[in-house]
Amino acid sequence: MTVPLLHDRFPALRETLPHLPLGAAPTPLRRLPRFPDANAEIWIKDEGAFGDGGWGGNKVRKLEWLLPDALRRGRRTILTVGGLGTNWGLATALYAREHGLATALALVDQPVDEHVREQLARIRNSGATVHFTHTVARTVLSMPWLLARHSTGWTPPYLLPAGGSSPVGLLGYVEVGLELAAQVAAGIMPEPSHIVTAIGSGGTAAGLALGLTLAGVRTRVVGVVVNDKLRLDERGLLRAAGRTERLLRARGAQLPDMKLTPDRLLLVRDQLGPGYGHATESGRAAGAVAREYAGLDLEPVYTAKAMAAVLDLDQLRRFGAGPIVFLHTDGPR
Repeated sequence: MTVPLLHDRFPALRETLPHLPLGAAPTPLRRLPRFPDANAEIWIKDEGAFGDGGWGGNKVRKLEWLLPDALRRGRRTILTVGGLGTNWGLATALYAREHGLATALALVDQPVDEHVREQLARIRNSGATVHFTHTVARTVLSMPWLLARHSTGWTPPYLLPAGGSSPVGLLGYVEVGLELAAQVAAGIMPEPSHIVTAIGSGGTAAGLALGLTLAGVRTRVVGVVVNDKLRLDERGLLRAAGRTERLLRARGAQLPDMKLTPDRLLLVRDQLGPGYGHATESGRAAGAVAREYAGLDLEPVYTAKAMAAVLDLDQLRRFGAGPIVFLHTDGPR
């Protein structure tokens, strides 16, 4: 099936918000087999299938909007931040390189296991310039030097927050919210009561909430918090969604009257474990169940913790009788 993207719905955006296709939409949506002890009907929207380069997943959705914005502004380098095993940083480096942009990464410490070591090796091989800033505080203090170091003449780098969760970056998941609504309208699945995603920086969940609201569906976004290095709460995510809504209106989109209300977002905090980057027993157990019953290979920092929340979400069915969608955001190739 084909789905109408933002440029199709709001043609004025073609001139004001450039878009660079980096993957094929829509991503697959399928019902999973009934897991042991899970009474809910669970579906997966496989964002790991999205992306034409060496890395896929939810980060590429954001880069479809961020890379052309950087190019439009005449920037030569993207400067952004993440943990040692950042999926975001790797995806940025790989796709930016394909489009003539350099990448500089400021990396903060996280627990190092085999997954992180493999990811860091991929980052080093991507061509990105890596700065080990160790802590969030040192990253902030280093930022003036990093901006000067990666400027080209008088042109500064294109600075992005962790996860690419800027107002422009959130457009990637506004589109996914519209895409899911189109798949529901096409009869692929019933309207879900909840869609569940891991929250590292909040951009995926905030964009989804805006997209689903814009589409007029009642699906609630459940964000499973996996990062304790950033302040993440419902109010902050709704403010982020509001900034993207204002961006769309300012660039010419004739949006309907709508209100982003707190009930569109629910944050779950009991899967974090000791902190960002730490694997958990519930995540390992959820990963084993997903591998055996659904053929899913989940990584420990984000998707395994989100799946652990899905398997513990029966209590959420009191808010709605529909099925639950697990958003699989990881995308190694």
